[in-house]
Amino acid sequence: MKIAVLKEQAAGERRVAATPETVKKFVALGADVAVEQSAGEAACCSDAAYRDAGANVGSRADVLAGAGIVLAVQGPDPDSLNGIEPGSWLVAGLNPFGERARMDRYAEMGIEALAMEFMPRITRAQSMDILSSQSNLSGYKAVIDAAAEYGRAFPMMMTAAGTVSAARVFIMGVGVAGLQAIATARRLGAQVSATDVRAATKEQIQSLGAKPIFVEDVKGIEGEGTGGYATEMSDEYKKAQAELVSSHIAKQDIVITTALIPGKPAPRLISDAQIATMRPGGIIVDLAVEQGGNVEGAVPGEIVTVHGVKIMGHRNVPSRLAADTSALFARNLFNFLSAFWDKDAGKPVLDTEIGDAVRVTKDGKVVNERLLAAG
Repeated sequence: MKIAVLKEQAAGERRVAATPETVKKFVALGADVAVEQSAGEAACCSDAAYRDAGANVGSRADVLAGAGIVLAVQGPDPDSLNGIEPGSWLVAGLNPFGERARMDRYAEMGIEALAMEFMPRITRAQSMDILSSQSNLSGYKAVIDAAAEYGRAFPMMMTAAGTVSAARVFIMGVGVAGLQAIATARRLGAQVSATDVRAATKEQIQSLGAKPIFVEDVKGIEGEGTGGYATEMSDEYKKAQAELVSSHIAKQDIVITTALIPGKPAPRLISDAQIATMRPGGIIVDLAVEQGGNVEGAVPGEIVTVHGVKIMGHRNVPSRLAADTSALFARNLFNFLSAFWDKDAGKPVLDTEIGDAVRVTKDGKVVNERLLAAG
């Protein structure tokens, strides 16, 4: 089995889908690994390191020739896959809902496309979950970015000249990214509070030393969707949450939003009127900006100032920590493929529970039920 590792071509993408560490592990399984030239350069993985790990390094055409499995971070442009063999697996973060036309092209090319973001959130698949591994570092980076832009100190400082108050940080959306943001802000000495529509997160917030901000006694407080994700809430809940957030956000120095609903635009959490209540010099980091944004006025790829408050809308936050996020992403892919590796067949053989969940295209058709249901 030949495994091809592609150099990312999407603008601003610095990650790579395999590192010398995982290449060595694939070789140990009996696979031949071919890495496109300079694929890992931006993630601190040199071509020499890949060769030392046992990979061949060459052009995209050489890498794709005869490959049964192709690894990438983002779904590659179908036009860049000339020479890929029908039946080959493409294993990557494919953004199937946002790139439906691309999924159709993969099907037409006979590619079996496996979307890693569709990995079911079950115990045995935790080590394969790219959303969790990448979100973890995104939550960390959001706090570091906010601290870099914030014109004041994070921790409380008592000096002979007086006391500096701790920054007040509010985290909206307590998934993997939100929890890491809480932990990071706490480590930096901030006074942290957090909210989520899922009642189960209340104890998680408290366990990290933050203050939970929750709507009480309103229908729909559970907010738990399938796979541990949030779901859309009732109008009654949304109204009560908006009132609670408005009163709380006015007292905050930094707000970080992380809320996403799979297959749908990001929910709007902060309005322009709410931004206006924050004091000048405040910071908002919108980690959902590429999916429509949680914050009114957030602009993908830009830092804008509204009512004296900076709204940060960095694209592809995981790519801004490319060495670490690549290492985790690469392990996710290795854990996935190695878990199903059949020594006799010399390749992975998927089961139905995970295989059917991640498989988007097969035999010339789009076959994923989630994608087909979305239309």
